[in-house]
Amino acid sequence: MLWLVGMMGSGKSTIGRRVASRVGADFVDTDELVAAVTDSSIAELWSEEGEEEFRRLESQMLASAASDDGVVVATGGGVVLDDDNIDLMRRSGRVVWLKAAPEVLAARLGRDSTRPLLAEAEDPVAVLRDLLAKREERYERAAHTIVDTGELTIDQAVEEVLAQWNRS
Repeated sequence: MLWLVGMMGSGKSTIGRRVASRVGADFVDTDELVAAVTDSSIAELWSEEGEEEFRRLESQMLASAASDDGVVVATGGGVVLDDDNIDLMRRSGRVVWLKAAPEVLAARLGRDSTRPLLAEAEDPVAVLRDLLAKREERYERAAHTIVDTGELTIDQAVEEVLAQWNRS
């Protein structure tokens, strides 16, 4: 099992789908699972139920994904905020932190209104910088390895993730 963690815009879903396709594995995006079980978008859920409910559902989807072997899982950016999530991912598979600088993330995301933490940000780079500062130690703790996607093409990042996964 391969877990991809990192900030929004780091490439978890895009890279995860391609990695899964390359190895013939199933792909799971925990944000998509949360949206499917609630029949609402992440932005709607966040707005109507709040972050705490979103995080609770996210942890449930993580546990569900962990029950399948050989799956590539793209997690939500804040999944590492819960110690139990970190423990679950590390126990059940290889955790790769897809890392990129806040400036790169902001350029990739643009003005994405589906991202609750960025939707109304006057300075997305500052918001991403602050989030990364709060989460960086937790990403480091969760990850078995790091792939910096900031300077890589998608294909290069896929190759590097595959190489890291094969080393496990």
